Amino acid sequence: MKLIKAYVRTYMSDKVVHALKKIDAPRLTAIDIRAMGDEIAPQHLEISSAHAGTYTTMVKLEIVCDDDEVDRIRGAIIENARTGYKGDGIVVISPVEDLVSIRRGR
Repeated sequence: MKLIKAYVRTYMSDKVVHALKKIDAPRLTAIDIRAMGDEIAPQHLEISSAHAGTYTTMVKLEIVCDDDEVDRIRGAIIENARTGYKGDGIVVISPVEDLVSIRRGR
């Protein structure tokens, strides 16, 4: 199994989520985040005294899937999140060592 984390622009997240639902991507979680870094285009930055710097709002999508689903999920994310401008986001894919259903206990 794999864990896919995608960090996408907030205004592109609905398009990405709809695309993932269309391909029946399993176990999807969406989390509002504030991203900081030099990879963000200056026109998308906001200033925050609480975070001592500049940031932009993004959405972090997390999907746990079988190994054979990774390519189509990654493709759907990239196809629907890409604007072609600096700061479109990233996709990270990691192995899942164990997965336990809380309801079933296994």
